[in-house]
Amino acid sequence: MINWLHNFNPQALLVSFGPFHIYWYGLFMVSGILIALGTSSILAKYYKIKADTLLDLAFWLIINGLIGARLYDVLLELSYYKSNPLDIFKIWQGGLAIHGAIIAGLITTYFFARKHKISLWTLSALIVPGLALAQAIGRWGNYFNQELFGLPTSLPWGIPISILNRPIAYLDYDYFQPTFLYESLGCFVIFIILISFSIYLIKTKKINDYYCIWVSSLYMILYSILRFSLEYIRADVTPIIFHMRWPQVISLIIILASLGLLIFNSHGKKEKENL
Repeated sequence: MINWLHNFNPQALLVSFGPFHIYWYGLFMVSGILIALGTSSILAKYYKIKADTLLDLAFWLIINGLIGARLYDVLLELSYYKSNPLDIFKIWQGGLAIHGAIIAGLITTYFFARKHKISLWTLSALIVPGLALAQAIGRWGNYFNQELFGLPTSLPWGIPISILNRPIAYLDYDYFQPTFLYESLGCFVIFIILISFSIYLIKTKKINDYYCIWVSSLYMILYSILRFSLEYIRADVTPIIFHMRWPQVISLIIILASLGLLIFNSHGKKEKENL
């Protein structure tokens, strides 16, 4: 794989049929969504969630997740999109921010859970293993779009980036850190951890809010640590706040909020046991 990544020049377009075009980005996005849905469908049988209910939730998560991911990216790149408003709709060119999708997904799941009188944490624990796997797959779309790559590198697995896609400061460099690959592998490890935990809960019959909160929080913490770390070698431009890149700030907030939730969750369990 190392030699392949180093020597291969990725192209965004997969195939064309007359006026119709299929892009690698779209292929990986759709593949990730379908595999995530399949993973959640298998878990749903053990979480006592009906297939129709899961499909309804998946529909709204996909729609609102895409809107949230795009809106988040547009807000971060507002100056560009003000000058190029039609590019807002060109999602096949990339520009779907995972933090926007996560925020939209949480809001969607919350209101869906209230409407259907299902535990928010059960639904969340049902979703996050597949979500991590979908991210692992979807990141390859960034590779073929030649976006969200890292700083210049001389490592043998550095990836070539077209001069048109390089930041001005790095025009004289040819190879860059494959941050998409690091995040893809990291998300796959997170998936393994979450699915293993989920299987443990199924086998021990411990599917309840206490443990479902743990599954959900583990995803939020582990992915945020991964993203926080990778931001140190990302080459794309993003707002800087408190000497940190914006995704690092968001990741830190998510980590602290998730840790607070776990502490509150554990405290609540101890109070119930003492009653």
